[in-house]
Amino acid sequence: MALTTVSSSSGSEHAPSEITTLLGRGSEFEGKLSFEGTVRIDGKLSGEIFTDDTLIIGEGAEVNAEINVGAIVIEGTIHGNVNAKRSVEIHTPGKVIGNISTPSLFIEKGVIFEGTCQMEQGATAGKTTRSAQPRVAEATAG
Repeated sequence: MALTTVSSSSGSEHAPSEITTLLGRGSEFEGKLSFEGTVRIDGKLSGEIFTDDTLIIGEGAEVNAEINVGAIVIEGTIHGNVNAKRSVEIHTPGKVIGNISTPSLFIEKGVIFEGTCQMEQGATAGKTTRSAQPRVAEATAG
C-alpha cells in the first residue's frame, strides 16, 4: 500500500508547504478517511473524507466520495459532493461531478464542473436552505 508520511514540501505550486500524508499513484483506498494536516491523494479513493485541514487531489487521482474539509485543491477527478469550510480550488485538468459548498471558490479555465455551487458561510453541499426560484428583473422605458 502506498500510504506514506511525508515531511518535505511538494513541487506543486498549489500545495501547502508541508504534506503530512500521501496516498500515491497505483494505490487504492476504500472507507472513511479522517486526518489532521495536509493529505495528498494521487491514487484512487472511495468512501468519505473528513478533516478541518487541507486535502489535495493530485492530477490523475480518482475520488468517489463525500468530502468535508477545511480547504481542498483539485487537479484530479472527484465524483461526489464537496463541503469546504474555507476554500475550494479547481485547477486544470481537474474535474468535479457533484455539488460544491464553500465560502471561497476558484475555478481555472479548462476544468470540468458539473453540479451546483452554494457560496454561503456554514452551507452544506447537497442541502438546500432556500428555494431556487428564478428572479425576474423588470425594466422600464423612460
